Amino acid sequence: MCLSIPSKVVKISDDKTMCTVDTMGVQRDANLMMMGDDDVNVGDYVLLHIGFVMNKIDEKEAMLSIETYREILELMDEDERRRAIVDDDNCPNRGA
Repeated sequence: MCLSIPSKVVKISDDKTMCTVDTMGVQRDANLMMMGDDDVNVGDYVLLHIGFVMNKIDEKEAMLSIETYREILELMDEDERRRAIVDDDNCPNRGA
């Protein structure tokens, strides 16, 4: 199962096809092609799946989810944390 951690949009490409998001301190590029033009702006919180922005979420909901993830991460060892945050684009269901 893949979990989508809310990520904050910190940069949008000029052609609005890509963005850079911050996921709990880790930045990565994400594709915006699943979203309509001007649907996503810098500062918005989004959910990703396999590198694509799938939807935008409200900041309050994002903060509640991030707090829950932080509580879960506290229970994990360092390798589990890395896999949960840094490697989340490598979902085992990616081809499913």
